[in-house]
Amino acid sequence: MKSKRQASKGKKINPHFWVFCEGETEEAYIRFLRSEYRLPVEIIPKVAGSSINERFITSYKKGKPIHEKDKDFLIYDADVPEVLDKLKKIDNTILIVSNPTIELWFLLHYKNQTATLSGDDCIRELSNRNRNDYKKGIIDNTLKIKLKEKCSDACNRSKQLELYKNPSTNVHIFIETLEDVRKGKL
Repeated sequence: MKSKRQASKGKKINPHFWVFCEGETEEAYIRFLRSEYRLPVEIIPKVAGSSINERFITSYKKGKPIHEKDKDFLIYDADVPEVLDKLKKIDNTILIVSNPTIELWFLLHYKNQTATLSGDDCIRELSNRNRNDYKKGIIDNTLKIKLKEKCSDACNRSKQLELYKNPSTNVHIFIETLEDVRKGKL
């Protein structure tokens, strides 16, 4: 049985974000966002695309306090069509994808990217832009600064890309949701 979270009298309750993600880089980025926004974000990392489904999500949340404002996010790379098709079929979730990888989202903080590229291209480009060796799963201080300063630019750039194509990402939806909560709109 699900237990309900309730706000104290006169208090507003923020939604709880349940983020099911694919790998270490997504997990590191969501942790970074959680510390920046200081909102209730629970990260459920390394759920293989082939095993994520509604039953897994329901089972994971069973017995945990929930509220009608809570939101479930799936944050995955969109470079494997079979996994993407399975993710699209999961109801009551918000699908956040990047093609080829989440590193494209990071790259959009530096530049407009409209040409097709591989995950390795993204990593190479990030290393060049940061003037260091970018490593998956690590958000270093140089990258953190860029992610803070140029988030609005990355959101605008990502909105110009066609979702699911290479290159594309809709991480801006997650960012805008966090911003809405911060501003009291949700």
